[in-house]
Amino acid sequence: MSRDLEKRVHCLSMCTMKKDWLTPNDLEVEYGFSKSTQAKMRMTKSKSNMPFSKIGRYIRYKREDINQWLEEHKIQGVM
Repeated sequence: MSRDLEKRVHCLSMCTMKKDWLTPNDLEVEYGFSKSTQAKMRMTKSKSNMPFSKIGRYIRYKREDINQWLEEHKIQGVM
């Protein structure tokens, strides 16, 4: 199975069951942030860094925090 197809199958299975905590792979599939972008956003020392939790060597993102973070950082277009 190709990597792209594997991600889509994973996404379809996740659509029926929404988890509260996301792995970096989950975040990449559902929100489109690549793992390298996630790593850069975790290292940023500004207020705009992406919220995450680290338990040992495992990174987890709380879905509610990510949705709130996206709302706080949206830019309104001018019409």
